[in-house]
Amino acid sequence: MLNHDIYGDGDHTLIIAHGLFGSGRNWRAIAKRLSASMRVITVDMRNHAGSDWSDDMSYPAMADDLLGIVDAFGPARLLGHSMGGKAAMCAALQDPTGIEKLVIADIAPVAYTHTQIHNIDAMDAVDMASVSSRSDADRQLARHVDDPSLRAFFLQSLVLDDAPRWSLNLAALRASMDQILGFPDISGQYSGPSLFVTGKGSDYVDDAGKARIRTLFPGTRFAALKGAGHWLHADQPKAFIATVQAFLAV
Repeated sequence: MLNHDIYGDGDHTLIIAHGLFGSGRNWRAIAKRLSASMRVITVDMRNHAGSDWSDDMSYPAMADDLLGIVDAFGPARLLGHSMGGKAAMCAALQDPTGIEKLVIADIAPVAYTHTQIHNIDAMDAVDMASVSSRSDADRQLARHVDDPSLRAFFLQSLVLDDAPRWSLNLAALRASMDQILGFPDISGQYSGPSLFVTGKGSDYVDDAGKARIRTLFPGTRFAALKGAGHWLHADQPKAFIATVQAFLAV
């Protein structure tokens, strides 16, 4: 079973699946806010943080991981961002039983071309033998990653102990990048209530993506957040939480 944390309690359960290079911990603040009215479970996706490593990073496999959490905790709502959103969509299409509602953050069930190999290269280039603090690793990452906020995000996956290391299976993520960028050819539909939330400053969900969403998820509605890009939950957390709460309350 995926490593997970549980916040709050209630009549309903919400499972949150993070994106590539992330972890359940990234969603802790949002989970705590949402847990005022429901039980919220944040998971670490396979090959990330505290969950097991595997050579298989296919979306059907990641969907099975999420369905395992659904089976363990009863009927649930799924919320997924980016890679986690694709896994959540795949789970709903594979086995909608027990999935009450679906919330997808800034991703569509289509293939993308924005490879993340360069970021894997940057993390791989860090000489762990010379790292004794996050600032040591940050200085090395800065040679390849200009954005300090992106470096800070990566550094959340740095484990500092007697042998500093990444809590990401970078080799598996590298080998599976085409699968992560793609989306499997899955038949069927999820007809339950779905919300696709996008950032108005993001180009991840275009007209073609929306058309594909409507085909696979006929019960969907769309919401776009002002002042937000792909990391909409970080760019506009209050608006994101309010949007999700309003949808789940209906």
